Amino acid sequence: MTTPTLDLLKRLASALAAQFGSNCEVVVHDLTAKDPEHTVAVIENGHITNRRIGDGPSKIALESLKETPDRLKDRYNYLTTTHDGRILKSSTVYIRDEDGKPTGIFCINYDVTNLVMAQKTIESLLDHEENTKEPEYIPLNVNDLLDDLIERSVKVAGKPVAMMTKEDKIKAMQFLNDAGAFLITKSGDKISKYFGISKYTLYSYLDAKQ
Repeated sequence: MTTPTLDLLKRLASALAAQFGSNCEVVVHDLTAKDPEHTVAVIENGHITNRRIGDGPSKIALESLKETPDRLKDRYNYLTTTHDGRILKSSTVYIRDEDGKPTGIFCINYDVTNLVMAQKTIESLLDHEENTKEPEYIPLNVNDLLDDLIERSVKVAGKPVAMMTKEDKIKAMQFLNDAGAFLITKSGDKISKYFGISKYTLYSYLDAKQ
């Protein structure tokens, strides 16, 4: 990401944080950083997710390093959640160079935890049907992110590891690969151990789906 672009995004982040107050976190991920495990280049009100400059990527940032550029779409007004259970209302905008390649991600995360609690109280009183859509998870660091991706891969496979067939594990490995999990340093060791397979078997499972 160029210095002028990063400077502009930094000023926009400061403006949004000042406009909407301490419940509004604004994060800029630099996708051109040499180390993909340290993408946070700008952050305002980082106390919301307990992140700071130099911290690791979110799930969306990690996926963007793997995904074809033209398939990456901006997202607005969706729910996320932090490691300590805060509910956030989020929006994500990709910053692109002249060739359309993503060089950064501009994220807004507004803490609506108290509002959601108030809403649930009101809905309970009014006997409304509760919205059960599960919010996305914002990790604290890359290890936290990898743990979350592994849990998601188990859900994709549809059964506990102890009951998985070879085909189930292949499905889980493909999910992890598509999500960019193997970009994380030493992720192969952790994933192999979790699924009770060797690294050789892990890579053979990945080759089986390619």
